[in-house]
Amino acid sequence: MIPVQLTLKNFLSYRDSTLDFRGLHTACICGSNGAGKSSLLEAITWAIWGESRAATEDDVIHTGSKDVRVDFVFQTNQQVYKVIRTRNRGGSGGLEFQIETPTGFKALTGKGIRATQDLILEHVKLDYDTFINSAYLRQGRADEFMLKRPAERKEILAELLKLNQYDELEERAKELSRQFKVRGEEIDRSLDAVKGQLQQREIITQQRTDLENELNQLQQTQQFENIQLQSLQVVQHQRQNWEEQLGFVRQQFTNLTQDCDRLEQERLSLSSQLLNLEELLNQTEVIQTGYQQYQNLQVQEEAYAAKFQAFNRAQQQRQQKQQQLHQQIHALERQLQQAQAQLEALLQQERDIQQTLSKAEEVETALGQLVAARQRLQHLDDLQMRVSPALQQRQQLQSQIDRVQANLAARLEQLTTSENQLQRTCKRQPQIQQAVLAVATQIEELEKTRVYLQRVQEKGQERRHFIERLQAQQREYERLLGELEQKLQMLRTPDAICPLCERPLEEHDWNRVVDKTEAEYKDTEGQLWVFREQMAVSDREIQILRQEYRDISQKLAPYDTLREQRGQLAAQLESSSDAEQELHNIAAERAKLERALHLGDYAPDKQAELRELDEYLQSLNYNEKDHALARHEVERWRWAEIKQAQIKDAAKNQARLQQRKPELAAQIKEIESRIAQEAVESAVAHEIAEIDRYIGELGYNTDEHNNLRNHLRKSQGWQLRHQQLVNAQQQHPQLAARSHDLQESLQARVQERQKLGEQIATLTQQLQQTANPVAQIQELEAQLALRRRQLDEYLAHLGRLEQQTQYLDRLQQQQQQQQQELQETRQQHRIYQELAQAFGKNGIQALMIENVLPQLEAETNQLLSRLSANQLHVQFITQKYGRNGKSTKKNAKLIDTLDILIADARGTRAYETYSGGEAFRINFAIRLALAKLLAQRAGAALQLLIVDEGFGTQDAEGCDRLIAAINAIAPDFACILTVTHMPHLKEAFQARIEVHKSQGGSQIQLSV
Repeated sequence: MIPVQLTLKNFLSYRDSTLDFRGLHTACICGSNGAGKSSLLEAITWAIWGESRAATEDDVIHTGSKDVRVDFVFQTNQQVYKVIRTRNRGGSGGLEFQIETPTGFKALTGKGIRATQDLILEHVKLDYDTFINSAYLRQGRADEFMLKRPAERKEILAELLKLNQYDELEERAKELSRQFKVRGEEIDRSLDAVKGQLQQREIITQQRTDLENELNQLQQTQQFENIQLQSLQVVQHQRQNWEEQLGFVRQQFTNLTQDCDRLEQERLSLSSQLLNLEELLNQTEVIQTGYQQYQNLQVQEEAYAAKFQAFNRAQQQRQQKQQQLHQQIHALERQLQQAQAQLEALLQQERDIQQTLSKAEEVETALGQLVAARQRLQHLDDLQMRVSPALQQRQQLQSQIDRVQANLAARLEQLTTSENQLQRTCKRQPQIQQAVLAVATQIEELEKTRVYLQRVQEKGQERRHFIERLQAQQREYERLLGELEQKLQMLRTPDAICPLCERPLEEHDWNRVVDKTEAEYKDTEGQLWVFREQMAVSDREIQILRQEYRDISQKLAPYDTLREQRGQLAAQLESSSDAEQELHNIAAERAKLERALHLGDYAPDKQAELRELDEYLQSLNYNEKDHALARHEVERWRWAEIKQAQIKDAAKNQARLQQRKPELAAQIKEIESRIAQEAVESAVAHEIAEIDRYIGELGYNTDEHNNLRNHLRKSQGWQLRHQQLVNAQQQHPQLAARSHDLQESLQARVQERQKLGEQIATLTQQLQQTANPVAQIQELEAQLALRRRQLDEYLAHLGRLEQQTQYLDRLQQQQQQQQQELQETRQQHRIYQELAQAFGKNGIQALMIENVLPQLEAETNQLLSRLSANQLHVQFITQKYGRNGKSTKKNAKLIDTLDILIADARGTRAYETYSGGEAFRINFAIRLALAKLLAQRAGAALQLLIVDEGFGTQDAEGCDRLIAAINAIAPDFACILTVTHMPHLKEAFQARIEVHKSQGGSQIQLSV
C-alpha cells in the first residue's frame, strides 16, 4: 500500500487539511509535542480499517464539530484506490470505496459498511493488527516485544503469525474427538444389549411352532360347532317369524280397539258441542242488541280520546313556553348580578387607591434618601475602579517576591544536602580505590573466558552451516529416491515400458533396466543413511557446544555488572578529587543565601515597586466595608421607587373608575326594567296566554271521559258473545257432517277387529306345537365364544411372536450397521486425536515458528549490522533445558521458550543491560524484520514503512546510524515516513512534513 493523498476534515486536531504524498520517498513528519503528527497516521488507519487510538468512535471528531470525514487515496498492485470514511456525532457512519479509471474514480462500494470493509481488506491484503505490527511502528511500542518474558514472546509471535486459528482448530478437533469417543461408548453399550436380545431367537421360534399346532385344532372344533349352531338357528328363526307375526297381529288388534274407543269418544264430544251451538243460536236477537250498544259507546270513547290528545299537546307546549320564559328572565338576572359585582369591585378598588395615595408624602421623603445613597455609591464605585488594578498588580508583585524567596530557600536546602554528600564522599575515597583494583582483577579474568566463549560460538555456527548443507543434500537424495521408487513401480506393472523413451521392453532389457534401477536405489538409500548419521552426530556436537556455551555464559553473567561497577567506581573516584573545592564554593554560596534571606535582600526592584503601590493605595483611602454599607443603603431605600410607580398607577386608575361607575349604575337600572317587562309583555308570555285560551275552548272533561271508559269496559262481553254467535253459525253444519262420518268409521273397525282375533288364535296354536331351541343355542354360543377368545389369545400371542421375530431381524441389521458405525467412529476418534495433537502448540504451530525464526533471525541481523556497524548480533533460541531440583543432566527437561541472545564486541549479555539507544536499534531491527515477514505472509508487499518517535533515545552517532539505515533500506520500500519532535533531526531529510498547531487546529506544511 503506497499513500497518494490524505484529506482531513474535523479529524482529531485537524479542521480542514490535505497532504499530497506524490514524489515523497523518504520523508520526516516533524513538529512539537501535541501538534498532531501521530494524528496524520491515525487518520490513515481510521480511513482504511476504522480503527484509531480514540476510546470511543465519536472521540475522533474535532471538538465542537458535528461530523468527521477522511479521504485517503493509495496505490496497491499498480492500481489507485480511494477510501472515504465519514461519521456524525452520536449517529451512524458511512464508508465508500472507489477505484481510479481513465474517466475518473468509479464506485466499488458494497451493500453496507461491513461488506465494503471486507472488499477493502480483500484489495489491501492487510488487516489492522498485521499493519500496526508490521508497517506501522507506533509511538512507545517499539520495545513491547523484547520486554516480554521468553514464553510470552513465543505467544506474541504466534498471534502475529495468526496461529491462534490453529488453537481454535485444536479445540474443535478435541471436541469432535470427545464426541466420537462418547458416541463409540454408546454404540458399544447398545451392541451389548442387542447381543443379549438376539440370543432369544431360538426360544421364540419353538414357541411359535407349538402355538400354530394348537391353533389348528381349535379352528377344526369350532367349525363343527358352527354347523350345529346354524341348524338350531334355522328352527329358532322360524319360531321368531311366527312370534313376530303374532306380535304384529296382536298390535293391529290393540290399535283397532283403541281406534274404536277414540271414535266413540269423539262422537260423544261432537254431540255435546252440537247441543251447545244450538243453545247459542237460539239467543241470536239478544246478543245482536247488546253488541249494537257496545259499538255506540266505542264511537263516543274515540271522540273523547281525540280531545284528550289535543289537551295533552297544549299542556306540553304551555310547559315548554313557561320554561323558556323562566330561562330568559334568569339570564337577565345573571346579567344584573354581574353588573352589581363589577360595581362592588370598582368601589373596593377605589378604597384601595385612596389608601395608596395617602402615602405620597412618605414616598417623596424616601426618594430623597435614595438619591443621596446612590450618589455615595457611585463615588465608591469610581474609587474601586481605580483601586482594583493596583491591588491586582500588588498581588502579582507579592507572588513574584514569594517565589524568589522560595527559590532561594530551596537552593539553600539543596546546597546543604550537596555539602553533606560531598563530605561523605571525601571520607569514602580510600575504600573506592581498593574496590576499583578488586573489580579490575575480576574483569581481567572474565576477559580470558570471553575469548574462549567466542571460539565455542564460532564452532557452533560452523556445525549449523554443515547441518544445513547436509539437509539440502538429504532433500535432494530423498527426491532422487522417490523418482527411483516410481520407476521401479512402473517397471513392475504388466507390459511395462521404458521410463525414459516410453517404448516397450523385451525381457532381457527389462531385467537390465530393473537391476540398474535397483542398484541406483540401494546406492542412493545408503548415501541417505550416511547423511542422516552425519546429521545425528552433528546434532549431538551442537548439543554439547550449546551446553558448554550455556555453562560459560553463566560464568560470564557477572561480566557486564562488573564493568558497570568499575565505571561507577571510577566516576566516584574522579568526583571525590574535586569534592574539597566544591565544598568551599558551596559554603560561600550558602552564607550569601542565608544573609539575603535573613535581611530580605532579594528582588529589590520588585520590593520597591510594591512599596510605591502601598503608598498609592493609602492615598486613595478606599474601604471595602464603606462600599458594602453604601450598597446596603441603596437597597434599603429602593422601595420608594416601587411605591412611587404604584402611586402613579393609582392616580390613573382613580380617573378610570370615576368614568366607569355611572355606566354600571345605568346598566343595572336598565336590566331591572327589562326583567319586569319580560314577565308580561314578551312574545313568550303572549304565546302562553294563547295556549290557555285554546285549552278553554277545547272543553275536555276528565270525569266524563272516565265514566265513558267504565261503561265501555262493562259492555265488552257483548263483543265476545257476538263473536261466539258468528262462529257457531259457521261451525254447526260442519260438526253435523263430521258426526255422521264418525259413525260409519266406527262400524268398519269393529268388523276388522273380529278378523284379527281369529288370526291370533291360529298363530298361537302353531307356536305351541313347535319346540324352542334357545337353551341349546345359548350353550353352543357360550362354547363358541370361549373358543373364539382362546383363538384370539393364540392369534395375539402368535402376532407378538411374529413382531418379536421381525424386531430381532431388525436388531440383527442394526447390529451390523452399528458395528460398521463403531469402526468408523473409532477411526474418526483416532483421526481427530491426531489432528488435535497436530494443531496443538507442539505441532504445526511449533513447526511454523521453527521455520519462520531462521528467516526472522537472518533479516534482523542484516538490518542490525547496518544500524550498529556490524557490532550487534541476535540469535533466537526456541528450546532449552530446564532443571528440576539438582542441576544434573539426568533431571534436565527440554522446554519451549523464545530466548533472544544479543552479542556485541564484549560478548553475549542480557537485553536489559544495553543502553536506550542500543536497545532501540535492536528493537527497530526486530520489528522491521517482523514487519517484512508479516507482510509477506499476508500476501502483500511491504511498500510502506512508518516509524513514530524512534529517535528520542539515540545519541548523535545513533541517530546518524538510524537515519543511514533508513536510507539504506529505502530502496526496499516505496514510501518511508518517520515522526520526530526533535528539530535538529529534520535537516537530515530532504522531504519534510511540518505540523504546527494554531487556534484553528493543526496545520500541515510540505517542504521538499
